[in-house]
Amino acid sequence: MRWLRHVVVVLALLNASAAFAVQPDEMLPNPVLEARARHLSKELRCMVCQNQSIDDSDAPLARDIRLLVRERLTAGDSDGQVLDFLTARYGDFVLLKPPFAWRTAALWLTPLAVLLIGAGGLIVVLRRRRGANAMSGTGPEAVPLSAAEHARLAQLLGQPDE
Repeated sequence: MRWLRHVVVVLALLNASAAFAVQPDEMLPNPVLEARARHLSKELRCMVCQNQSIDDSDAPLARDIRLLVRERLTAGDSDGQVLDFLTARYGDFVLLKPPFAWRTAALWLTPLAVLLIGAGGLIVVLRRRRGANAMSGTGPEAVPLSAAEHARLAQLLGQPDE
């Protein structure tokens, strides 16, 4: 029974972390429009926080955009029209998932380019290390010293001949 209490507490804590920044005075009286506004708010980026949706952000600009979304929905705009309006006003950056286009190609392709450059650098480093090991005699290509080479080495090190 004790473990059940722990599970309930953990679930309650996880649920509590999903607090929203939407204030009661922002909410629309129409539950259908409010649900649409909340859905759109989760797709829009806070221009101040940059990694949060406007639904989660407490920034004043996020509040302004939330109010603008609700104003456009109340005026009768569709979800697509609201997103088009905000994209025209703020650019594709306002969308948390911007579309792939020529103007957003850098945004989408930069992580892939960084990954490929890192993999290429790793390959170069590993090949150089493998080549350095072969040159230093620690690699599998190492040839044992001959008797004359052993004698010369002992002479250089100042050891008596065996």
